[in-house]
Amino acid sequence: MLFFELSHYFQRLENTPSRNAMTEILSELFRESGTDEIGKLCYLLQGRVAPLYEPIEFGVGDKLMIRSIAKANGVEDSVVQKAFGKFGDLGSAAQNLKIQNSNLKTISQNVKVEEVYKRLMVIAGMGGEGSQDQKIEALADLLGSLDALSARYFVRIPLDKLRLGFSDMTILDALSWMLMGDKSQRARLEEVYNIRPDIGLLASQIKTHGIAGLSHVKAVVGAPILASLCQRLPTADEMIKKMGTVAVEGKYDGVRVQIHYKQLKNLNFKIKTFSRNLENTTDMFPELQDVGDQLHAQEVILDSEAVGMDPVTGKLIPFQETSTRKRKHEIQASLLKVPLRFFIFDILYKDGKDLLSTPLSERRMILEETIGEGNKGDTGAMGNMLVIAPQIVTDSPERIRTYHDEQIKKGLEGAVVKKWHSPYEPGRRGYSWVKFKEEEGKTGKLTDTIDAVVMGYYRGEGKRAGFGIGAFLVGVKKEEEFVTITKIGTGVTDEMWKELIKMFRRQISDIRPKQYPEVPNMLEPDVWIEPKIVVEIAGDDLTKSSTHGAGVAVRFPRLVRIRTDKSPAQATSVTEVEKMYREQGGR
Repeated sequence: MLFFELSHYFQRLENTPSRNAMTEILSELFRESGTDEIGKLCYLLQGRVAPLYEPIEFGVGDKLMIRSIAKANGVEDSVVQKAFGKFGDLGSAAQNLKIQNSNLKTISQNVKVEEVYKRLMVIAGMGGEGSQDQKIEALADLLGSLDALSARYFVRIPLDKLRLGFSDMTILDALSWMLMGDKSQRARLEEVYNIRPDIGLLASQIKTHGIAGLSHVKAVVGAPILASLCQRLPTADEMIKKMGTVAVEGKYDGVRVQIHYKQLKNLNFKIKTFSRNLENTTDMFPELQDVGDQLHAQEVILDSEAVGMDPVTGKLIPFQETSTRKRKHEIQASLLKVPLRFFIFDILYKDGKDLLSTPLSERRMILEETIGEGNKGDTGAMGNMLVIAPQIVTDSPERIRTYHDEQIKKGLEGAVVKKWHSPYEPGRRGYSWVKFKEEEGKTGKLTDTIDAVVMGYYRGEGKRAGFGIGAFLVGVKKEEEFVTITKIGTGVTDEMWKELIKMFRRQISDIRPKQYPEVPNMLEPDVWIEPKIVVEIAGDDLTKSSTHGAGVAVRFPRLVRIRTDKSPAQATSVTEVEKMYREQGGR
């Protein structure tokens, strides 16, 4: 397939508001693609050249792209900057300049998708001294050979700003549509995707082998499995009624970490770690490279929570301090300042065997056989790096309540209650796991925090004018869209405002993103933000609202923290918010 042809599909997708119409356009694209290119097409649709969990980034920002476009068109950087200011989008700026300067160089509509993909892979691999100039040269060279429409979409890919308005779930719908002419295979595709979230691999397999190709896609060490998620139930009595015998564990205020360990000489890794949003976080946890003596397995996948611990007292440290490891240069300092321990609460795979369908009661036994004491060395109050999370097994609501209260007194968030004979359910928020964070029986209070997506922000006044932001609009998930639930302007420190505006400016959109339905004028932000940033918010309670798209609003909302470990797909849903409203006594 030619990149020119792909660009026409991009254009149709960009101009299509209907989710069903986008699904049909994508299925048409997939039918027209070859078996050797459909996987690459799926990555390009994500603005990538590899699965989300592979740490392959282009390292291309607006400034570098401006220089590349200028070089390709034989103009000054200021000319591109002016066009960028006019259109608010570098893709549109590149397209416009290409049209104006089409006589500058013979352009081609014969550049293949395969060639663009290969060149992007090369650009992503450029690093070290002189790499910025190399990237400019490579980008300009390819841009110079592309037609105007192709330039529009090519520029957006390394900037991660394709703005086509759909998620991986729409791609799964389209793959089902390609095979069956409907969405009947979506559930099966999603089930496999949750175990192996590599959209390119899935597409290649079913393009080659049909739906039977999904049987070739299995869990492997080195590729993350989507995390199992917790539902909410208001009382311990309801938990036992719905779940029967349960395991009860502490709910740690840390960072969810999926640990992949492989003890083979010919592989270039022993340990990889992933966050719940599939980010490869291996570099954040160098201390895990020394846990081999604790693991009685050749290969294993573990689910855990990384929690900071005071090296003298052994007491747990809150999330805000645990999550300071964000940049490589901060990690070594954090090793000393906030040493971690990893509380292991599940095992998903061991020595070639997928354990996802194995009941929790059996997985727990396997986990206890897998993690040993190891050589603790001089760790003081810290103990082993890997710690099996303590638990009790009960069918008594009173015992759940008592255990929950004990965890609160220890400084934990509460308890997690798990159905004792349940499988591990990747990517699902079912009733196999339920969180128990607040005091039972509270009414008129928001009993849990909400994970919301930032939709846009309002420019500040007074002191906040210096930050360039005074408040921001957030929403919750409604299928594949996001609807408003509140504006946040409190609970934010000066340092958080500075961090937020930096994050927001990287995701600015010159138009309202397609994932946001109509927003009332009174709520419309000064600046729209692409749906990429998740924040955790608290509030006094939920009230009915005819203004907000969620149908309810958070009263007295406040920011708890930025959730860089969560993706928009993992945001709280409208259904969950409605349930929380009913649980607090609303009707």
